[in-house]
Amino acid sequence: MAKKLLGDPINRVDGALKATGRARYSADIKRPGMLHGVLVMSTIANGKITAIDTADALKVPGVVNVMSHQNAPKLAGMDKNKPSEIATDRVLHVFQDDLVHYNNQPIAMVLAETLEQATEGASLVRVTYQTQPVKLPLPAGKADMSTPKQMPRVDDQVDTKRGDLAAGLAAAINRMEETYTTPTMNHNALEPHALLAYWEGDKLTMYNATQGISGCQKRVAEIFGMPKENVRVITQFLGGGFGSKGTTFSHVMLAPMAAKLTGKPVRLVLKREQMFGMVGNRSATVQRLNLATGKDGKLLATAHHSITQTSDFDEFAEPAGTITRMLYACPNLDTTHKFIRANIGTPAPMRAPGEAPGVFALESAIDEMAAQLRMDPLAFRLANYAETDPNKDKPFSSKSLRECYRQGAERFGWSKRPAQPRSLKNGNYLRGMGMATTVYPMNRGESTALVRLKPDGTVQVETATQDLGTGTFTIMTQIAAEVFGLSPDQVTLSAGDSIYPTSSVSGGSRNTASTGSAVTQAAQEVLKKARQMALKDPKSPLFNVAEAEIVVQKGGQLQQKSNPKVGEALTSLLKRNGNKPLEATVQSKQGDEKGKYSMNAFGAVFAEVEVDELLGEVRVTRLLGSFAAGRIVNLKTARSQVLGGMVWAVSMALHEKTVFDPRNNRVMNANLAEYHVPVNADIQEIDGFFIEEADDIVNPAGVKGIGEIGVVGTVSAIANAIYHATGRRFRDLPITVDKVLA
Repeated sequence: MAKKLLGDPINRVDGALKATGRARYSADIKRPGMLHGVLVMSTIANGKITAIDTADALKVPGVVNVMSHQNAPKLAGMDKNKPSEIATDRVLHVFQDDLVHYNNQPIAMVLAETLEQATEGASLVRVTYQTQPVKLPLPAGKADMSTPKQMPRVDDQVDTKRGDLAAGLAAAINRMEETYTTPTMNHNALEPHALLAYWEGDKLTMYNATQGISGCQKRVAEIFGMPKENVRVITQFLGGGFGSKGTTFSHVMLAPMAAKLTGKPVRLVLKREQMFGMVGNRSATVQRLNLATGKDGKLLATAHHSITQTSDFDEFAEPAGTITRMLYACPNLDTTHKFIRANIGTPAPMRAPGEAPGVFALESAIDEMAAQLRMDPLAFRLANYAETDPNKDKPFSSKSLRECYRQGAERFGWSKRPAQPRSLKNGNYLRGMGMATTVYPMNRGESTALVRLKPDGTVQVETATQDLGTGTFTIMTQIAAEVFGLSPDQVTLSAGDSIYPTSSVSGGSRNTASTGSAVTQAAQEVLKKARQMALKDPKSPLFNVAEAEIVVQKGGQLQQKSNPKVGEALTSLLKRNGNKPLEATVQSKQGDEKGKYSMNAFGAVFAEVEVDELLGEVRVTRLLGSFAAGRIVNLKTARSQVLGGMVWAVSMALHEKTVFDPRNNRVMNANLAEYHVPVNADIQEIDGFFIEEADDIVNPAGVKGIGEIGVVGTVSAIANAIYHATGRRFRDLPITVDKVLA
């Protein structure tokens, strides 16, 4: 195989297994004597269970037991089951009491020899309740608003003030104030949440569909009150998660509890309708934006006030206003966050939590102000370009947004866009063009990796990271191969298992920055050991050569930088020095760079839509995104990520909405027939490309996350294009046929 370095679009290392159906997901794993679990869900939103009748369920052939609060194992670590400052640690409902906090909460679990038997048994469990009044979600439930204690990223402030907002508004020539709303949305990965759990003595093994192997191991051990080393979590393959599988939700505890109760392995696979409530969702938002400018179009005042929702038993605040604080230069700014408590399942991180709904509101408002000023929307953004982060008062580690604007506009043909809405037509369709800025902060968590250089010249990498489906396993091999001058097929990755060194969650666009940095640093440490071995070895051509003068070249060759003819292969060096491997384990974590710099990926998204005025149909006919995200490790997987985010944005802009019954907070469209997401026919011409950007400050791998930046600005780009097509603003998502026709 030809040598591939970072950036090359190599195929996924697991691609063949997935394409041929040989990949084994958590729901595919079997154990002898395995039982199947099926959950019984609450049918009220608030109250308590007064009786559970399991007699008929237990009569079903093959049903072994029904676990509920009446017989569930008691958990030693329930003192840890409380709101946490860690966004992925949520309060769990694990049958320790008789209380019901939301409709579709798990309240019992039928265990049987087959899935069919367990399903029939679950349908026969009869539950009696004592009900309490229902606390409604947004937009109805706006009473009793409170201020969150914290944001999901603990270093984000809840509220901020800069300058004097009142003075800025008073001095302005142009002002606008509008309210933007987004609905509750659900993750709906193709693979439902699933796990197999079994005990061997006091040791627990779980094949779990999780975005955070190490975090799941820690959380399960905490709640069980047992040593972390006694919990093993394995995730061989993952069929998507989008944030929902980054949290250890109730079902992850219930399966091992049932295995403990029955003494047998238990497999639990959630039904699609059970994924609406108990495994997180994107909070609905109500956002009020105020913008004010001088006659030159410069922003003088900005206010962004957000109302979101959380459950009545836990706290998760969607951080909708955080990007407004830093995206544009504005001397006077206020941002606030409030939330209401409702009888719903706790919201959780969902692809670009906070940024996706918040930037929809912000970039729609920016477009509205540009229209009011009769300025080109791109020109207005450039007029208010922030050269440094105005919120943190720090320089950016790198910012190539101007180049994203320039190249994106050129490729899209933005200069051909007429200023006047309703100027373009295609037969019966009104055509419109819109754009928006997109941005996502560079997040980084702690990750550890072991790298081992073997005497045969191959490299072994070990880390507990999981592959969400984004290509993590592939790019980790590329990162290690780059350091040693090898081809990725000379690198073997051992991952997807908590027996390997602790790794970060795959969420918040952080895993490449986190685990990739650990692999980079561990590989560099091994290479340093090899250099020192060479310069100390009298038989090496590099004996007594300064360490800084020794570099690695293609094929794992050490060479003298100033005299490339002097050197030797790593294999020769190791063979002469005991023929033993060199290895290093490095825990990588953020240093002081976050205190000195603002670190973000930036981009621009351009959208073209066609709107049928008579039928209300909206078609997104063209999408183009230009992104600057530091070093791109694999062009193929990276492009796939940003395109996937843009498709997600089409879904958010035009389709997705979780509908609650106002009588009992029951989700009325808990299936993929009525909870709409795009199909192939909805996605027409779509493209994304990367601006070359070097950033040695952000992390040792030089990368910024790309999993979420594709969705953030695309939603508002589509909404802005619909305005340009129709001359009407749509501030309430999703933009559906009935709203267009209203």
